[in-house]
Amino acid sequence: MSLPVAPKPAIRRFQQARWDEPIIFELSTPGERGVLVSQVEPGVRDAVGDVVGSLPASLRRASKPKLPEIGQMRVLKHYLRLSQENLGADFNVDVGQGTCTMKYSPKINDQLIGTPQLTDMHPHQDPADAQGVLEIVWSLERMLAEISGMDEVSLHTQGGSAAIWSNIAMIRAYHEANGEGEQRREVITTIFSHPSNAAAAKAAGYEVITVFPDAEGYPDLAALKAALSPRTAAIMVTNPEDTGIYNPAIREWVDAAHAVGALASYDQANANGILGITRARDAGFDVCHFNLHKTFSTPHACGGPGAGANAVSAALAPFLPGPRVVRQDDGTFDVADEGAQSIGAVAPFHGVIPNIVRAYSWIMALGAEGLLAAAEIAVLNNNYLMARVLAIPGASAPYATGRRRIEQVRYSWEELFQDTGVSSEEIGIRMTDFGMHYWTSHHPYVVPQPFTLEPTESYSMAELDEYAATLAEVAREARETPDVVRTAPHNQTVHHTHHDDLDDPERWAITWRAYQRKYFSESVAS
Repeated sequence: MSLPVAPKPAIRRFQQARWDEPIIFELSTPGERGVLVSQVEPGVRDAVGDVVGSLPASLRRASKPKLPEIGQMRVLKHYLRLSQENLGADFNVDVGQGTCTMKYSPKINDQLIGTPQLTDMHPHQDPADAQGVLEIVWSLERMLAEISGMDEVSLHTQGGSAAIWSNIAMIRAYHEANGEGEQRREVITTIFSHPSNAAAAKAAGYEVITVFPDAEGYPDLAALKAALSPRTAAIMVTNPEDTGIYNPAIREWVDAAHAVGALASYDQANANGILGITRARDAGFDVCHFNLHKTFSTPHACGGPGAGANAVSAALAPFLPGPRVVRQDDGTFDVADEGAQSIGAVAPFHGVIPNIVRAYSWIMALGAEGLLAAAEIAVLNNNYLMARVLAIPGASAPYATGRRRIEQVRYSWEELFQDTGVSSEEIGIRMTDFGMHYWTSHHPYVVPQPFTLEPTESYSMAELDEYAATLAEVAREARETPDVVRTAPHNQTVHHTHHDDLDDPERWAITWRAYQRKYFSESVAS
């Protein structure tokens, strides 16, 4: 007779593993080895010569680095234990990652990039011996050109902000080539566009003008037109914005910029909900970028390296960063110099190849119909979750109130905060006690007490229900037992932390040996 299975509770029971694990340097035992490195093949050292001896004395170590000495089995246990002490995308509902879109990345893609044919390659390898990977780079650029509607694409940049920098660098080079570099010194963005647009423009020497929403919560077209002038170099906007709001007048924005001779740059970090539905070129944009580590399902890798893709119209193609992968008349592939007008190299070599291969594989597996389905499901998931979240007392979605959002929503706990004094950050920490990831917002905090959710196409209805139910439970706790929320986390490896150390550089010790020196006065050889 089979025993009955206990019903699953509406709120998941969760307890984070705690191993009190030492750092790997403390586990080191002199003489232990995981793998015995074989002797160098006779003749190889003679052929290579004394590489170290050719270095200046100032660059040579006085002693060998004190790396940990530890057996293979203990290494395995060490890192498995550390992984159990963390929340992770593969075993948590992490819809709270917001604009970073830490969605599911198929494991087959990790297997592909782990093949020896790829891992054994070197970026200086002769292109004749690297035809496969060069073809993938070239083919992915063609795919992204089709997805964006643009004429040329470069995969050279290593992340979203680097791609935004390349956008403004190309815009600057374009105006300089046309003799208007000195005249056009202003860039216009919106308050809910990703802040890297304003930051990159400022770093490039431009004055940044920020447009705020109109009374309906949408980007203010009248304010844009008032800000545009012959001094405008470009508009740089994210659409959908980081609130999930799609600008229905986006074509009018681009046309207004073009009317004064400015260029239009499209930040497509939030493209997850518009694949196959609309394209940058359809709205008249001159330049855009994608984040492969978001929309195209490659890992964000803890903030980097991601992978960026810059797409441009024919007029801006000469300014793309390089070097570029080109297809020759005989069908083979080669690496060409970036060209005289190019903004030059913004990263080494051909981009982040592992993430390029992952993105290529994801697109090839889905095809055009699959990309459209992914976008439609992302929008469906987001609006379903929004209905569940807005049913929680104290939660709201400011700006464009009552309107649908695309692939994410920046919500607010302001009403709950006013009633209870419990902040969004405290709610986020409490969510970890249920194994849930939660994200507030990047700066500026225009939405009070913000939290940003972005389920993408990866999550099931059951997972979205579970996440919404957990949010509702924490909101109930904030009203009825607020100290439980304020003192969280309770089920985690570490408990409540303070920011004093983070805000005081004098207390920082970013390596184990620096920590030993600073706090134990130990003289540690490097």
